[in-house]
Amino acid sequence: MKKLHLFISLFLVMITCSKTFSQSDMKEFKAGHIFYISLPDYMSRTTGLNSAATIQYKSEVKDVYGFVIEDNKEELKLAELNYTSLKEFYEDFIKDFLKDEDKRKISKEQYKTIGTTNFVECEASYYDLEAKVGICYIIGIVETPSSYYKILSWSTQENKEKFKADFQKIIYSLKD
Repeated sequence: MKKLHLFISLFLVMITCSKTFSQSDMKEFKAGHIFYISLPDYMSRTTGLNSAATIQYKSEVKDVYGFVIEDNKEELKLAELNYTSLKEFYEDFIKDFLKDEDKRKISKEQYKTIGTTNFVECEASYYDLEAKVGICYIIGIVETPSSYYKILSWSTQENKEKFKADFQKIIYSLKD
């Protein structure tokens, strides 16, 4: 009985001391973000395309590639990047995309809303001097209540029409 009393006393002292040494109460934060995206079955996940990407995908056989970059709205605000709309986020991104590349072309953007998710889509192309081939991107910027996503998929200009519908399906499949 004396041992039990000593154990309980010691336990209460430890709890009291741990509270005393703490500078303040703790607050729990959620980190990370889960989203869902569908890829054609001929593509597989990969690495090495873009170090900022959350997911990267490719098919070397078909010579198509892509990745998704997630920009959490709360983290953007912490960095004092306060976008008021999808249009503003898109314009800030596209103004510098491929800006130094030969024969850069950006198509007119198209906006669409599905439920609470907003989309903007465009095509961007340029001529790769090293590879001596035209490259075409199908770009989707997606706005959900919590994040903006940049979805970039590309192929050679020659194969653009062959893969464009699949690249668009990738964009419109995103959910969080």
